[in-house]
Amino acid sequence: VACRKSGGIRFTMNGHSYFNLVLITNVGGAGDVVSVSIKGSRTDWQPMSHNWGQNWQSNTCLNGQALSFMIATSDESSLTSNNVAPPNWAFGQTFTGGQF
Repeated sequence: VACRKSGGIRFTMNGHSYFNLVLITNVGGAGDVVSVSIKGSRTDWQPMSHNWGQNWQSNTCLNGQALSFMIATSDESSLTSNNVAPPNWAFGQTFTGGQF
């Protein structure tokens, strides 16, 4: 049964310059994220690796770039949220993207 969530998917930025740890919450639809890719405004799409819980990591320096995310869930749905975080994003901030 699909889950309806109020508001968009939330992306909380943690880590440091070469270790981006992104907590992904408020995911509707199937609700369980099976893959995440990240794209900086000066990079191509790159897969993130699952760290623990709903934390996903990238070991690329993306500072100073707008960030986009592509999420896939277990029911084979996918969603792309473009330019969720502005170029001046900072660790500890949370941004809201689209919703399933």
